[in-house]
Amino acid sequence: MKKIYTIIALSAAAFVFSQKPLDKVEPAFWWKGMKTPELQILVYGKDIAKNEIELSDGVQIKDIQKVENPNYVFVTVNTHEINVPKFKITIKNGKKNIGSYTYELKQRIPNSANRESFTSKDVMYLIMPDRFANGDEKNDSSPNLTEKANRSLPNGRHGGDLRGVINNLDYIQNLGATSVWLTPVNEDNEKVYSYHGYAQTDLYKIDGRYGTNEEYKELSQKLNQRNMKLVMDYVTNHWGISHWMIKDLPTKDWIHWFKDGENGFKRSNYKTTTQFDTNASEIDKKLALDGWFDTTMPDINQKNPLVLKYLTQNAIWWIEYAELGGFRVDTYPYNDKEAMAKWAKAITDEYPKFNIVGETWLYTAGQISAWQKDSKTGEAANYNSYLPSVMDFMLYGDLPKALKEKEGWDSGLVKVYNVFTSDFLYPDINNVMVFLENHDTERWNEIFNADPKAYKLGLTLISTVRGIPQIYYGSEIGMRGDKNKGGDADIRRDFPGGWKSDSQNAFNLASQTSEQKEFYQFTQKLLNWRKGSEVIHTGKTKNFVPQNNVFVYFRYNEKESVMVVLNNDEKEQKLNLKHFEESLKGFSKGKDILSDKEFSLQKNLIIPAKTSMVIELK
Repeated sequence: MKKIYTIIALSAAAFVFSQKPLDKVEPAFWWKGMKTPELQILVYGKDIAKNEIELSDGVQIKDIQKVENPNYVFVTVNTHEINVPKFKITIKNGKKNIGSYTYELKQRIPNSANRESFTSKDVMYLIMPDRFANGDEKNDSSPNLTEKANRSLPNGRHGGDLRGVINNLDYIQNLGATSVWLTPVNEDNEKVYSYHGYAQTDLYKIDGRYGTNEEYKELSQKLNQRNMKLVMDYVTNHWGISHWMIKDLPTKDWIHWFKDGENGFKRSNYKTTTQFDTNASEIDKKLALDGWFDTTMPDINQKNPLVLKYLTQNAIWWIEYAELGGFRVDTYPYNDKEAMAKWAKAITDEYPKFNIVGETWLYTAGQISAWQKDSKTGEAANYNSYLPSVMDFMLYGDLPKALKEKEGWDSGLVKVYNVFTSDFLYPDINNVMVFLENHDTERWNEIFNADPKAYKLGLTLISTVRGIPQIYYGSEIGMRGDKNKGGDADIRRDFPGGWKSDSQNAFNLASQTSEQKEFYQFTQKLLNWRKGSEVIHTGKTKNFVPQNNVFVYFRYNEKESVMVVLNNDEKEQKLNLKHFEESLKGFSKGKDILSDKEFSLQKNLIIPAKTSMVIELK
């Protein structure tokens, strides 16, 4: 069986042969004054390694690394020693200059290193751009990109873009969201199913069907002007098989290749629990970490120092260029964990306040918490991830079950309470992302048949417990989608009103249906109240064990206290407030911010069936 390296290299032979001596330089430019002075510049062109490389203006080459593929040279310079804003990279064959590139070291924006990032003060709004809004119909298809727009195909390109997001920032801000997470918008030039963006083919370029690098930066800047943040969905584990570097691999071990696989491909077993299983077999561990996520997604080898440096610099480049406010990292436990610890530390060393949340799709607090920076469970395995934030998949998995079950010893809302009893495992519990759903899961409103009562209970909980709430576009108007029947496309439906031809525009509050209004107005009220509630952002928590399918907890600090009540029972419940005396001491009345009703807190509290209350204590 032929090796994938040979196959891919041969398939790109015609592409490479026609190139100029210097075809690509990555990163295309950098910045003066970064904390880490070493910059590794990838220089790419036909047989470029067979030539000499010179730098102008007295700039010294600290290291040149040539690899087995002669089309690549990796040049390292010390930016602290460079005193000119620009210098030339010249390719010489003997005395003959056969190509050159002017490299620029730009000035950083003021206080760039101390940029703010998303925290528990934020609510993150997750958007799949292709399905949100089409703001520029001219870029729906591109002559340079393979897949063309076809809105009739559920898994095709529908035309949503960055301009569509920019055009609807008022809607997002008025809803109460304070940060925006876009699924990947870098170029994904696969033949089909490219809209999701997770098979990237150019890590330095926004996909032309979404817009341009400049528009991506514009979106970030316009969010920053609103005191909001743009969060990039970063993918370290895999690239698209059509990535220009995959077509012409720098080294054979740039990706993971299986001798007994089909053209090097072998599917991951997806058992990332093997990362910390001290008794795991080597074959299971290898399949989990080195196996490909899919046939079109070659698995990247982060153990290769050149790969790790490339990924680290690319991440920093996007933070600095696009003025980003955070990363969400896809498939985090599928990567080499030691290499990713170096990756995360390098980024947070450069930007101390920068937040990175990893997709830690595991189902116990012990397993999830091991991935957070300074975790004691991670330390027990001699590991520190340096990853600031993780996703609470345990809460995500148990919450819908809890709302559907009758109360029992370990069922109903007790199941949710049990999630929070493991909070002590997390080194930074406020920096954990909480969510009802995302672009990979069943829609919450599908699970509960678009029942606004279930939505309100779920949203109230994730908006008032510890952590960073994340909501998924469209849920705030009751959008549904059946993953089991319709696949991923059905949970990623087009937002109504995002296209000129849409019969209804849900972005316009006046055009929303009565059903959409009920979802939207509740979301808007709760999230906008949350913006100014410091006690919810950083306060302590006191839980009371659920009784009669009612869960009560308090968020409190030295200045204020909020009582949250979730009644998941089919009947109205009467709470004896004496049971909560330790948290109600000193308070005589309260106001439910959801209903705007005020009441005494002397004896009993009546909670209607399937209702939540968020009570500011006075």
